Amino acid sequence: MAPTRIGLIVPSSNVTMEAELPQIFGRESGTYSFHASRVRLRTVRRDELQAMNAQMDRAVEELADAGVDALAYACLIALAVEGPGAHERAERRLQERARARGLSGPVVSSLGALLAELDRLSARRVALVAPYLPELTGAVIFYLNSCGVEVVDAVSLSVADNLEVAALDPARLPDHARRLNLARADAVVLSACVQMPSLTAISEVERATGLPVVTAASATALQLLRALGHEPHAPSTLPPRNPTP
Repeated sequence: MAPTRIGLIVPSSNVTMEAELPQIFGRESGTYSFHASRVRLRTVRRDELQAMNAQMDRAVEELADAGVDALAYACLIALAVEGPGAHERAERRLQERARARGLSGPVVSSLGALLAELDRLSARRVALVAPYLPELTGAVIFYLNSCGVEVVDAVSLSVADNLEVAALDPARLPDHARRLNLARADAVVLSACVQMPSLTAISEVERATGLPVVTAASATALQLLRALGHEPHAPSTLPPRNPTP
């Protein structure tokens, strides 16, 4: 049986998604292959992110040539800086472009996937770790708040160079999580960025906090799997819990 082809639209400097997603999908019973189109980005700043978003149509055209079965726009912050509703607008735009090129599979975005996973976890209040400059972390907080998810605390690592984000050590994430005030949190967003490696730290932070942990990359993978009709084995080891009243 031919593998299910996963199409990824990733920043040109992203070196994490094509490493973490196969690890997550590898837990499933199906066979998957991964195919990326890259949109230009080197520095995580608002103007570069918005310029990158303008390249998404071209990326869909390229992935259509590969006949992919599902598409993901894999950059959370790029849509957050566009303001409320951006993930829905982007997903509609990508779906329309994909349909015009004969693709019938699902389309997701990392930002939309994170919101969907938090909803599945009944997480109305979260604490998060982000690699961004504080202004961009603020854009993520504002966006989540606009979607009914309160960010009760956040750690911003203030890294602008996207390759330096990829070089951040995931073994440090439990230390960053310990800096968060979790008194009112229903869940932890351990990495609000698909470029910041996080997969190996999820279980440790869950054990330490007693809270479900989600990342931008894990949420993207889980949403893709569910959109394809596959019930995934979530990286999270904890079930959804009743949200804090």
